[in-house]
Amino acid sequence: MDNPLLKPFDTPFNSVPFDRIKTAHFKPAILQLIDEAKRDIDAVVGNPAPPDFGNTIAAMEHTGKRLNIASATFFNLDAAETNDDIQQLAQQLSPVLAEYSNDIMLNEELFSRVKQVHDATNNKMLTPEEARLLDKTYKSFVRNGALLSADDKEKLRDIDKQLAVLTMKFSQNVLQETNAYHLHVQDNEQLAGLPDSILAAAKADAEKRNLVGWVFTLHFPSFVPFMKYAANRKLRKQLYLASATRAMKPNEYNNEGIVREIVALRDRRAKLLGFGTHADFVLQERMASSPAIVLNFLQDLLQKAKPYAEQEIAKLQALAEKDGISPIMPYDHAYYAEKLREATFNLAEEKLKPYFPLPQVLEAAFDAASKLYGLVFELRTDVPVYHPEVTVYEVLENGQHKALLYTDWHPREGKRAGAWMTAYRGQWKESDHQVRPHISVVCNFARPVGDVPSLLTFQEVTTLFHEFGHALHGILADTVYESLSGTNVYWDFVELPSQFMENYCYEKEFLQSFARHYQTGESLPDDEIDKIVAAANFLEGYQTVRQLNFGLLDMAYHTGKFDGDTTIERFEKDIIGDRQLYPDVPGTAQSPSFSHIFAGGYSAGYYSYKWAEVLDADAFDYFKDTGIFNPDTAAKFKALLASGGTVDPMELYIQFRGREPKTDALLKRAGLN
Repeated sequence: MDNPLLKPFDTPFNSVPFDRIKTAHFKPAILQLIDEAKRDIDAVVGNPAPPDFGNTIAAMEHTGKRLNIASATFFNLDAAETNDDIQQLAQQLSPVLAEYSNDIMLNEELFSRVKQVHDATNNKMLTPEEARLLDKTYKSFVRNGALLSADDKEKLRDIDKQLAVLTMKFSQNVLQETNAYHLHVQDNEQLAGLPDSILAAAKADAEKRNLVGWVFTLHFPSFVPFMKYAANRKLRKQLYLASATRAMKPNEYNNEGIVREIVALRDRRAKLLGFGTHADFVLQERMASSPAIVLNFLQDLLQKAKPYAEQEIAKLQALAEKDGISPIMPYDHAYYAEKLREATFNLAEEKLKPYFPLPQVLEAAFDAASKLYGLVFELRTDVPVYHPEVTVYEVLENGQHKALLYTDWHPREGKRAGAWMTAYRGQWKESDHQVRPHISVVCNFARPVGDVPSLLTFQEVTTLFHEFGHALHGILADTVYESLSGTNVYWDFVELPSQFMENYCYEKEFLQSFARHYQTGESLPDDEIDKIVAAANFLEGYQTVRQLNFGLLDMAYHTGKFDGDTTIERFEKDIIGDRQLYPDVPGTAQSPSFSHIFAGGYSAGYYSYKWAEVLDADAFDYFKDTGIFNPDTAAKFKALLASGGTVDPMELYIQFRGREPKTDALLKRAGLN
């Protein structure tokens, strides 16, 4: 079979030839590329010269490049454009790739060379980036079992293969459960309160399903507006329960057993490697270096935020009581929060949407990147894509090619929920030239309906800027080695660039530059912008406590508090305890659909969102002092982004800011001081 994954990509910028790739190509290509990568490793091991940085550490860095691109392409498609065949194949390939990784990490001859270089090399003879790579490579071997006995290495292999399958299955189950449900409404009297634009999208969804009436789903652009505007409490509860019971129903997609297995396997793996818990293992390579530091950080913020959260809930309860509702329940929160927002700030988020059509918001993000970093984004129609809705931009700096940016904005059955940035190819330097990255941003914004373009809520505007911040981290990468490039940084540092970009959405002058009505071209009135800015920390106490609860639940799972005897639901509610701001809804739980920690990279790391908020608030405070587009300040931040993981993140931050970060700016921004 002629396999495009095994041939040079004769495409613009050597981009992935999506138009020629079929699902059947992936397995033979990946298996063959694994063999190729193993031969590359064998060449490193068999080098007769004494091991040194160049013939061992740097040589390893250049192995498996084609495999990395093929596997990244496959798993990115599994997230953004999957189907039954791809999902089945993911179940097959995940353990195979885990085994390949272990074949490298547990290769005794290879580790012997790495250890010799590590022990014998004077780091002063290396560049700082080379010294960082050497340290990272050695630690990677040790943290993945290189020092274990033969029996324990086999146990580790078995655990890793099981985890690869289980985390993939977890994600697939959540997607299946999300797609399986829809709320079908035929009586328009049940839809009181819902804006016309939401009703139009719901009617279009019903028509696609050959149904009469309106259809609402668990996908973000449908679920969130319904919970926010639908006056029908019974239907709000119905939709909430469908979301809050995803992957915990008595069917083949139930994730409760998978959660138990993942937690137990992670714990076994950590103990096998000499760590007390999975959190101890993870946090060894984080800015927050221990569970105690994380828990102290979360508890400190919680102490400051909880009184504010309780006051906010009391205000919502007072509103609900006017409708005869007491106590207020979780499925009432968004509805009365929107009413409180309108009453407090005279700000209705739905009325803002016409001023935020997706193309304008994207251009604003591009404009910010141009002012900050001198980047230009040019539409390319000659780069193959994996779906007709995907758009590709060439990123230029000083007229020179910098990166490709793929954008994919709307929900589909084959796309998982949420928003994320990823890469099809990283950045590295090869002898006399740069290999530039191919970056992708994927979201789930409402589709255009008829002549109405995709209109974003303000929260979705910030989501776009958030993911674009991640993308800029990848686009601006400028390192020698790919494994230290772009977003290959400590996990509690990786959210700094993304959360930093969100700040621009609250800057009046910047909002004035792009918030214009999609029909009339009229600018968003100044008083409305003032309301947005004033409402920036609306219900921040509640939002903070909610986020901290997720972080504390994550830490509880991964610090040995889950013994496996209790139910998932009971464990969650015991851990959250008196931090639960609303009455309990029996039969619901977050964990079975908590993809961040059970299928993503955030296990023992969910705290990092709040950790990075300290950094981003402090960083943007510096910009506000000097000018939000100040070229000198921007040049320093650009250097931070370009450096990737080549420098310790605290050192990198100090190089930018001149000092360590302080919490003052975060507490001030959140109104919690």
